[in-house]
Amino acid sequence: MKWVNKSNVLIVGLGLMGGSYAKAIKRIGHHVLAIDKDKEAIEYGLANGIIDEGADHDDPELIKKADCIIIALYPSIVVKWISENKGFFKKGIKITDVMGVKSSFLYKVQEELADTDVEYISAHPMAGREVWGVKNASDKIFRDANYIVVPTDKNTEEGIMWCENLGRVLGFYRVSILSPEEHDDMIAYVSQLTHCIAVSLMTCEDSVKAKDYTGDSFRDLTRIANINGTMWSELFLLNKDALLGQIDKFMSEMGEIRSMIEKDDREGLKDKMRLSTERRSQFNKE
Repeated sequence: MKWVNKSNVLIVGLGLMGGSYAKAIKRIGHHVLAIDKDKEAIEYGLANGIIDEGADHDDPELIKKADCIIIALYPSIVVKWISENKGFFKKGIKITDVMGVKSSFLYKVQEELADTDVEYISAHPMAGREVWGVKNASDKIFRDANYIVVPTDKNTEEGIMWCENLGRVLGFYRVSILSPEEHDDMIAYVSQLTHCIAVSLMTCEDSVKAKDYTGDSFRDLTRIANINGTMWSELFLLNKDALLGQIDKFMSEMGEIRSMIEKDDREGLKDKMRLSTERRSQFNKE
């Protein structure tokens, strides 16, 4: 399937990310189908032109129509969904996802599909908002964002290219490729650790008046503390080993900074800040 041709694209899970994918895919001319157990989400998607057809259950007829499938479910239920519905997949279709962890489920999914001609190519859109649900969906979140394709040795060059092209047509700024293990280690650092820090900043002090005194730095650092606890607690635990490793590194760095402050080590603090400034400059857009 090429993304330039009109196709039936099935999105499983019509939340913030699934809804945002739906908007972007519909904008480029595809027929968008959706399945979500939340009836209100499906009704909202239909009423607002986000999707063309939808069901609040695993409708075999809807699944059979799909030329490709994008799964936007919690990682813990993906294998079960694939197992229960693989008999309805069109011959030769490709499936991708939006999940924030990979190793915990990806190999199991591909093993589940081993006796079929369906190819599952995992991906991770590094985009989001501090709200959730299809009502907050927007394809604008993909602009200036990164998109990671996460193949295994079970994937074909054609399948990987298909998934890369999806990232490009959605409008992502940069498309990269990582193995599942590389992905999970990197995400533990750049995403999960940062959410842990934001949550800790909001829970280490119980001051209802803090909002009256904060500046932009505190608001920026805690923006992601407005968090979907059900989803993020699952992501933390599914990537437990990698995340604990990153937390330990962070606590070690904080320990060094604390020691420098305690010892009035001005030069040590300045060296840390110089290194921080140098590394942060690499994030500036080209």
